[in-house]
Amino acid sequence: MKNGKQPNPNVIHPIKGYDKEIYIKPAITNPNIIVGEFSYIADSDFESHVTHLYEWNGDKLIVGRFCQIAAGVEFVMNGANHQMNAVTTFPFYTLEGWDMEPPAATDMPLKGDTVIGNDVWIGQNAVILPGVHIGDGAIIGANSIVGSDVEPYTIVAGNPAKVVRKRFNDELIDLLLSFRWWDKSIDEINDLIPILTCSDLTKVKEEIEARL
Repeated sequence: MKNGKQPNPNVIHPIKGYDKEIYIKPAITNPNIIVGEFSYIADSDFESHVTHLYEWNGDKLIVGRFCQIAAGVEFVMNGANHQMNAVTTFPFYTLEGWDMEPPAATDMPLKGDTVIGNDVWIGQNAVILPGVHIGDGAIIGANSIVGSDVEPYTIVAGNPAKVVRKRFNDELIDLLLSFRWWDKSIDEINDLIPILTCSDLTKVKEEIEARL
């Protein structure tokens, strides 16, 4: 282990003396935010990046393990949506003095949980809209607005976010999705680091095939 220390997913600050990067899971207080071990954000707080998450909508933000979330990223949840199937979108029911009951859930454009896979890199100031599912190993470009699902190991960028390219060929992607390195033990992952960080993809493929 580096410097004789074991990686600890339960510490909030994984870099000694630096408070602008935190492991998210041990800092979460909202039960509708579920984050896997070792996912981090380049900030001292995560929940402020999750907006319009209201208990009555019942939606959740689910983030996998080993995700890398840059500064300024925003997860917009279903509470940001307004009724769109009526003449006005104005939310009278949320404001004092207006005689309106909340609309039925069936009248609201609710899109379900937002789900981020494992080992996903989300670039600075990206915005993830309600109900989006982002696959394992995907990369979201800086300043992107992501309003639709992203396939595993795919790079997207822009407003709205569009596919730039797949990171690897389909054969290697399928191997990685079967291998699921992020679910292995800390000791196993430490041993795998030379493979996980190798740019010789032919060698990577051979090494992973030998371990499956």
